[in-house]
Amino acid sequence: QDWEQRQEEDTLLIERILLLVRNVLHVPPDPTEEQGVDGDASVHDRVLWALHISGMDDLLKFLASAQVEQQWALHVLEIISLMFRDQSPEELAALGQGTAGAEHGEDTRQLETLRQRELAEKRVRALQRPSRHSRFGGSYVLQGLKSIGDRDVVFHKGLHNLKSYTHDLGKEPRRVPRHRQA
Repeated sequence: QDWEQRQEEDTLLIERILLLVRNVLHVPPDPTEEQGVDGDASVHDRVLWALHISGMDDLLKFLASAQVEQQWALHVLEIISLMFRDQSPEELAALGQGTAGAEHGEDTRQLETLRQRELAEKRVRALQRPSRHSRFGGSYVLQGLKSIGDRDVVFHKGLHNLKSYTHDLGKEPRRVPRHRQA
């Protein structure tokens, strides 16, 4: 329901559910009670998995990100901090890096070999080119654009400069004295 349509009982129910989830996650681990096999999921991890299966984690994400549900922000923040209670930041950062780390290393090696090959090709091309650069870019006749008289315009710049061509190109603008300026 939207917040406008909620009754007072609905608001209390939401708050009680959030407090219940927080209290369940707040239970400290008991190593003597949890005598599982190495690598087995702890009780805390199984509770988190049950929350994920039930879709509660999606509801918590919605409550955390929705602008109209800001009244629950501190409850959701506390629940999220309790979810990550047993993890260190280093473990969380390296969580998805297991197989991706090996693939990343292989990709890095491939990119490095491609980069070395490109640099070698670039050096070979640089050696094949003459060392002096000819500044002559060519001359082009612009058909349909008349210059002085009845002849076509001869354009001495590169073709990439053609779009910015005007007849006033290279002319010095006439200076207007300051007291005659508009």
